[in-house]
Amino acid sequence: MCGIAGWIDYNENIENEDKIMDRVSQTLARRGPDAFGAYKCKTAYLVHRRLIVVDPQNGIQPMVKKHGESEYALVYNGELYNTEDIRKELLEHGYSFAGHSDTEVLLAAYIEWGADCVDKLNGIYAFAVYESQSKSLFLARDRIGVKPLFYYKYDGGIIFGSEIKTLLAHPYVKPNVTKHGLADVLMLGPGRTPGGCAFKNIRELKPGWCAALTKNSFNEKRYWRIYASEHTDNLQQTIEKTRCLITDAIERQLVSDVPLCTFLSGGLDSSIISAVAAEKYKQQGMQLSTYSVDYTDNDKYFKSSYFQPNSDKAYIDIMTNHCGTKHNSYVIETGELVNALYDAVKARDLPGMSDVDSSLLLFCNEVKKNFTVAVSGECADEIFGGYPWYHNKEILFAEGFPWAQSTNMRRALFYDNLFDFDANEYV
Repeated sequence: MCGIAGWIDYNENIENEDKIMDRVSQTLARRGPDAFGAYKCKTAYLVHRRLIVVDPQNGIQPMVKKHGESEYALVYNGELYNTEDIRKELLEHGYSFAGHSDTEVLLAAYIEWGADCVDKLNGIYAFAVYESQSKSLFLARDRIGVKPLFYYKYDGGIIFGSEIKTLLAHPYVKPNVTKHGLADVLMLGPGRTPGGCAFKNIRELKPGWCAALTKNSFNEKRYWRIYASEHTDNLQQTIEKTRCLITDAIERQLVSDVPLCTFLSGGLDSSIISAVAAEKYKQQGMQLSTYSVDYTDNDKYFKSSYFQPNSDKAYIDIMTNHCGTKHNSYVIETGELVNALYDAVKARDLPGMSDVDSSLLLFCNEVKKNFTVAVSGECADEIFGGYPWYHNKEILFAEGFPWAQSTNMRRALFYDNLFDFDANEYV
């Protein structure tokens, strides 16, 4: 992943505000350890922290291009999975490219199609483009919201960034928690109100939305939504279409100029990904590396639950043998897991999934020793109904959200007058 941030101000000359923006940039150092850069003029100051995955030389950011009378500056965090499709279309429009990075293609796409470029993108992304002639800023976030993008709008300008702490590093943004923000943390956590944040006046650009800023306006627009329609395919057609879509999605995500591996828990999602990736690697004469995580004495104390009915190890062994991968297992001590809770909250900027977050943080730190990119099955349970509340009526129809059903217990933790609204009604 990379980190992006920026500051647009129509009232003051911010070109020399290096101290402030250096501090802002530092908050993103862990997201982008390989390179950093800045673009600045009187009205705009953009910074980028890069994790290099594709085209080290020609993907440097902020990326700046002159086109006609204007200059376009891009900061971008993400990956496009249809880069070559868009590149081909842009070549037909007369564009040329110095390298093979998706960054260069994205900037050219914005220059050619403006805000409508988002309709052509297949990928995960959060990006900003500053256009010098109109002094305008365009922000966009991917359809599902994989890549984060927060902003703080004030009279005469905007501050944006990949993380909440990035905005809080700017002196204009104060760490004031609102009552509704606190209600999100205490009553809805780890979820939160779409577009909301615990801190006053900090907003998150919602998934599938974009925004445009000029001196006199700031407008957000929803450019994508999911629609439900009747399923008319028969069983065989459904199987073939699902296989085709999943295989295509996986193979598009195997493009990398740096070492790549997959996570393998033995569950359906990571097993399918690892099987497809391993086969693709075999065709290229390579062996896929896979990683799994376990916990000290898990074999002694594991208890079956709705969320994990079986221990992982037996299924991991089946898949590594079947796929012929080079497998690595990382075992976490309980003390490590507890201590990492602090860093996990710092990484999220808000309370999250407790030991799930801390174990993932420790696991990724271990994987990063050898691999820059890891493909995982995160979010497949949302798409394919893997969570128990999709098929357990007791959970599905219970009051509150499935991951936060202890509303009364949560409410009992704070004093009666904390909120000037009913917490149960809020949920």
